[in-house]
Amino acid sequence: MARTPKVLEKFTVDIESLDQDGRGVAHRDGKAVFVEGALPGETVIYERYRDKPSYECGRAVQILKESSMRVKPYCPNFGLEPGCCGGCAMQHLDPNAQVAIKQRVMLDALWHIGKVKPEMILAPIFGPFWGYRHRARLTVRDVAKKGGVLVGFHERSSSYVADMTECKILPKPVSDLLVPLRHLIESLSIRQRLPQVEVAMGGNGAIALVFRVLEQPTQADLAAFEAFSLEYGVSVWLQPKGPDSCYPMHETDLTALKLELPEFGVHIAFKPTDFTQVNHRLNETMVSRAIHLLDVHPEHHVADFFCGLGNFTLPLAVRAQKVVGIEGSDQLVERARAGAIENHLGDKTQFVARNLFTWNTQDWDNLWEQMGGIDRVLIDPPREGALEVARTLAATDKRPARLVYVSCNPATLARDCAILHHEGGWHIRMAGVMNMFPHTAHVESMAVLEPGPKPEKKDELSPDESAPSV
Repeated sequence: MARTPKVLEKFTVDIESLDQDGRGVAHRDGKAVFVEGALPGETVIYERYRDKPSYECGRAVQILKESSMRVKPYCPNFGLEPGCCGGCAMQHLDPNAQVAIKQRVMLDALWHIGKVKPEMILAPIFGPFWGYRHRARLTVRDVAKKGGVLVGFHERSSSYVADMTECKILPKPVSDLLVPLRHLIESLSIRQRLPQVEVAMGGNGAIALVFRVLEQPTQADLAAFEAFSLEYGVSVWLQPKGPDSCYPMHETDLTALKLELPEFGVHIAFKPTDFTQVNHRLNETMVSRAIHLLDVHPEHHVADFFCGLGNFTLPLAVRAQKVVGIEGSDQLVERARAGAIENHLGDKTQFVARNLFTWNTQDWDNLWEQMGGIDRVLIDPPREGALEVARTLAATDKRPARLVYVSCNPATLARDCAILHHEGGWHIRMAGVMNMFPHTAHVESMAVLEPGPKPEKKDELSPDESAPSV
């Protein structure tokens, strides 16, 4: 006997702000309320789907008073209803307003977590709002009830796959592959053993597809992959285990993908499973701004922490005398070295494999001596931040004149800036956001720090004080 669907209770609230997940924030009966699909200044009716002692969650079902920032979502897959795509969270919010809210999230994190405020707020960096996502991980499911194979992002708050035939945040050549990919996978003997397709597009327009195969494809399957590759002009990679196990069907595809940084005359070959920024146009602007803010001169020695394939290291080497890139992965270090040689920067760069989550003062002292002093530092860590690097730079007397910290997590940025400021006397000269992921709640930001005397007492800044804009 079929179960009767649970009737969710409905309530009316006034939305005060947005949280870091893009949900409207309100208060009712002494509890915080997080409402999907609601915007600041709106009065909404929401249905509650989670009720906890100190907070509750719901989704907006009716907008009684609409915000002027609300816009009609551009993508047909976006919505709050069951089955809608969960790839975006903020398409109902004007893109310019998205950036303003992300800036507020960053500043709130700096103050509430780190008790620090930037002296100046950098103007936000914008890129394209649509067709920007050059990397994506698409889930594959064979769902008989929905007519066969589905390829796309997960449904909102669900492990199911959205039934999507196009995607407005993917570049059009990639979006146009969604339906052909369905047909390809439906033809395979391993369709039930192929849970994922990773997509990567280079700045040169090359497209690579990595098929996660949990069992060996048959000869007929390989022929189907080959035919698909030829028909659509894409390189096909197979991944039987972890990311390092992926390989192309043709050796010529190993260097097909390129990350382009034309201002510096740099191009970086990458594998489709490598970490690269998803938004190539904004990455170009981000690298340019970071190097400009570092104020790099031809005689400078620069250290680039969490350097990866050299996204910042190689452009820095164009401007500086010498750059050292430090990264935890031996494989990435080897490939970064190869990229430096390919860009004729091998004599100006060195790369070091080192676990930066255990970095210490002795490591810094050794690096300082090897480099003959370090004038500038760039830090671009993963979401976990750069805790040990921050502690080291706060403690040492061997200090560069300027540091640029590129962050994908406002919380760890605030934590690390707090250590640098309160323990090391570093000043947060500037900070600002970058809209790397439009229509999502993801906040990418950049902070500029300079050393000063170690403080005798903590800042007394009020969270209501505002910093001047530049």
